[in-house]
Amino acid sequence: MATSRPNILLVMNDDMGFSDIGCYGGEVQTPNLDRLAANGIRFTQFYNTARCCPTRASILTGLHPHQAGVGWMTTDLDEDGYRGSLNDKCVTIAEALGAAGYATYMSGKWHVSRNVVPDGPKHAWPCQRGFDHYFGILGGAANYWQPRTLTRNNDPVDLNGLPADFFLTDAISDRAADYIRNHAESGTDAPFFLYTAYTAPHWPLHAHPEDIERYRGRFAAGWDNLREERLQRMRAMGIVDASWPITDRDPTQPPWEEAPNKDWEQRRMEVYAAQIDRMDQGIGRIVAALNDTKEIDNTLILFLADNGACAEEFAREVSPMPGTYPAGTTQTRDGRTVMRGNDPTVMPGSEDTYQSYGIPWANLSNTPFREYKHWVHEGGIATPLIVHWPAVVDDVGALRHAPGQLTDIMATCLDVAGADYPTRFNGNDIIPLEGTSLKPIFHDQPNHKEALIWEHEGNKAVRRGRWKLVCKYPGDWELYDIVANRTETEDLAAENPGVVAELGAIHDAWAERCGVKAWEHMLENLKSARGVAASARK
Repeated sequence: MATSRPNILLVMNDDMGFSDIGCYGGEVQTPNLDRLAANGIRFTQFYNTARCCPTRASILTGLHPHQAGVGWMTTDLDEDGYRGSLNDKCVTIAEALGAAGYATYMSGKWHVSRNVVPDGPKHAWPCQRGFDHYFGILGGAANYWQPRTLTRNNDPVDLNGLPADFFLTDAISDRAADYIRNHAESGTDAPFFLYTAYTAPHWPLHAHPEDIERYRGRFAAGWDNLREERLQRMRAMGIVDASWPITDRDPTQPPWEEAPNKDWEQRRMEVYAAQIDRMDQGIGRIVAALNDTKEIDNTLILFLADNGACAEEFAREVSPMPGTYPAGTTQTRDGRTVMRGNDPTVMPGSEDTYQSYGIPWANLSNTPFREYKHWVHEGGIATPLIVHWPAVVDDVGALRHAPGQLTDIMATCLDVAGADYPTRFNGNDIIPLEGTSLKPIFHDQPNHKEALIWEHEGNKAVRRGRWKLVCKYPGDWELYDIVANRTETEDLAAENPGVVAELGAIHDAWAERCGVKAWEHMLENLKSARGVAASARK
């Protein structure tokens, strides 16, 4: 029988592909996530919004990112939906649950405020948006040994004072576990909401040598064979339908047999796997804190990723003079030069490197889907979603194939907490909640969600019923029968003009309502914003 007012632990990682973790078919050793999945449920058709900042805005507010003011990234593009900071027309999960008597904590990556300097505006910082306590980075990517914008509550953390063994993934895990233990020791009867937002496995490729060593040789078979092996495991698990064909290798990449620099290529994927492994170790410590405080049974745990795998390749760079780039991008704390860019003569992993794992491995990470972070084909927006809640979920180990997306997380949190979504907050009118609670799906019941809709950088999509209409900017609409062909290999737009018109009209009406602007217009605003920023630096 369910206990009232459960704790809620929301865990999100950064730039991880749909099938990387073990319980979704991947090679990475994730025993702690696998255990949560085995004792909970896994969603097979849950979606994010294809990019870090919009996803974070949407998951925190239950709105589409443009409605919350973060329709692109944390840059002010001179349109209400693209201001780069959470606006005053939304409320966060922390604000809504805090008003209902929850204690609220956050550990990890924020990245929904354009203001990150300590002496600037803080109105869109975590503690100003409902969190009682915060530790993490306010910005995006960061050196894992000396992360820029590292902050505790409202105060910057002195990077020079960090312990020698500081590593951001470990620090995020340990602070989250500390919040749980401290909350229990406080003697309060209040439940807690804890948002843990990892930066792993986002570039740069930084990992501990012992974690990298665990994967030595694991990817020697190459991306082609490994994609096929993953697909077979995913089919056996029921994660994907056996009738869906795997997509072709990315056309820009050679077959593994013809790939140069195989040792370096393997090392890239080994470090990436090690980053996820280290995160999973930390999740184990967080779960241990829940067990030790006897809160595990009445804690709803949600785990997902902010977007699909990242195919960004870094050009080789010569590091500029210290002080002209942010912390950790030019020099290590002990004065070594950081070697920036995907240079095959430099093996990634250590603090004095700054690389990414690139297109071919991102293609593996998103098996069996098309495209990557940025785009709204399945490879950009499909995410694992693990749900663990012993007091309520008894169909353990089960899969749930009903679709859902980020706006549903806020709705779910409010539903299980018995909390209200406000119409006004701090004197401001609040945009109505867009999400639908996932709780019925926990019990294999429909939640009656009608359609899922996306837009990012002109890439756009609508999914309703068996149909998905999708466009890769600046191309034309494509149409897929998502039941028969979720891997999007057979475009049916020409044969179904009526469906294209109907779903296209749904998207256009949604875009108008949510403040989405034509990407051509936003690109002009982006050029202007970058010009202003460049002038300010002179």
